[in-house]
Amino acid sequence: MSQAPREIETLIDLMARLPGLGPRSARRAVLYLIRKRGLLLRPLAEAMQAVADSARECVVCGNVTTGEVCEICSSEKRANGTLCVVEDVADLWAMERAGVFSGRYHVLGGTLSALDGVGPEELRLPKLVQRVADEGITEVILALNATIDGQTTAHYIADELEGRCSVTSLAQGVPIGGELDYLDEGTITAALKARKAL
Repeated sequence: MSQAPREIETLIDLMARLPGLGPRSARRAVLYLIRKRGLLLRPLAEAMQAVADSARECVVCGNVTTGEVCEICSSEKRANGTLCVVEDVADLWAMERAGVFSGRYHVLGGTLSALDGVGPEELRLPKLVQRVADEGITEVILALNATIDGQTTAHYIADELEGRCSVTSLAQGVPIGGELDYLDEGTITAALKARKAL
């Protein structure tokens, strides 16, 4: 039986639902937050309340924002006819951290999956086709994960956009600094097929 008061147990149970945290890790995190209540717990609670009150999905791309339209979609500098399609917001943020893409994004909200009953209507695929037409998109870059569902989704999008714009995908293969001995066979195969002249 737990020795913690009900309110603290509720917090531990909620924290344990977060990715990467189990019951033990959540308990340690909560105890740490309680010890650092003035330094961490109160500011964290206030920040979480502010995000709960203001965070929403960008009506254009699906990014997380605090207004109707995110900063990327509202930037005229990024209206260059290129659209990068990602599975979720974490992928968009990863692309932005890399700092190499200067166009706009489209967040699908997942991938097609017959096993999970996820079809085009459950994702933001119809909105993608509409954006290509409305925004004069000339290139769609598919930055989807190299999974079976990711590749199925990529092929579906390529078929839907055929003749409307150029559709490209991120190269796949050996990562910079990667050693062949540590790579799986699928990565090595993709790298070999995507080889280029030096």
